[in-house]
Amino acid sequence: MRVIITGGTGLIGSELAKDLAADGHEVIVLSRNPNKHTFPAGIRGEKWDSKTAAHWGHLADGADAIVNLAGEPIAGSGLLPSRWTDERKRRIRQSRIDAGTAVAEAIRAATNKPKLLIQSSGIDYYGDVESDKIITEEAPNGDGFLADVTVDWENSTAAVEEMGVRRVIIRTGIVLSTESGALPITVLPFKFFAGGPLGNGEQWWPWIHLEDEVRAIRFLLESETAVGPYNLCTPNPLKNKAFAKVIGNVMNRPAFFPTPAFALKLALGEIAAIVLDGRRAVPQKLEEAGFTFKYPQAAEALRDLLN
Repeated sequence: MRVIITGGTGLIGSELAKDLAADGHEVIVLSRNPNKHTFPAGIRGEKWDSKTAAHWGHLADGADAIVNLAGEPIAGSGLLPSRWTDERKRRIRQSRIDAGTAVAEAIRAATNKPKLLIQSSGIDYYGDVESDKIITEEAPNGDGFLADVTVDWENSTAAVEEMGVRRVIIRTGIVLSTESGALPITVLPFKFFAGGPLGNGEQWWPWIHLEDEVRAIRFLLESETAVGPYNLCTPNPLKNKAFAKVIGNVMNRPAFFPTPAFALKLALGEIAAIVLDGRRAVPQKLEEAGFTFKYPQAAEALRDLLN
């Protein structure tokens, strides 16, 4: 396959690119600064402005698939999340719309159009669901900044379906990795014997191991029938307090020092929602399609990552 990946230098994109290249697929990663990156064999970087199809759109002609992961990082690029100023929120939203519009523009101009577009989204699509209700792909979108952003993100490439291109939407949960994301900041207090739940700990965490995230995207890339939204998260989500207990067990640390919600909101502002909001999402369509998780349980996922 020849696969184009936008956002291919990020956490998920870089692992996906390496995995595809290792199996002999041709991988093209779009980057604003490709010369700043060293790409493994089988991966080539191409420059784009993240807003248009200029200078790269011709690559979509004859490609087998495009995976659109591009967008301003929700939590910023540092260990600690960056506050959501009005300007940051604008960039988060607009970067996703611009990237999706550019991908649709490239596909529209292609004579031999890609067979498949995988469009990134997030489990935040469903908003903050305080109940224990199980959330499948059939659930409606919720309210709030992140829910609104994911709706706009998904809609940014909707036009390709009218062009005859099959489109899969991946609503990704909390990706577990020691490189970035929610896990490093969650684990940090445990290293000082001060770990515990965030807020009241009652919020559901629909997590997924990074390896399973990449495996699920590969599964959908290679499927000839996949279409529409798929929740990419474990079939066994946990409430945050239960997740904290598993971290404590794996690290042999106590897990009973809660971080109050007001303290998180005071320190982080509105962005505290990324760890305080929750929803009991499950990957119903993914499992029905035959996908098997390597790390379905939090204990085995965290042992792999933290030990």
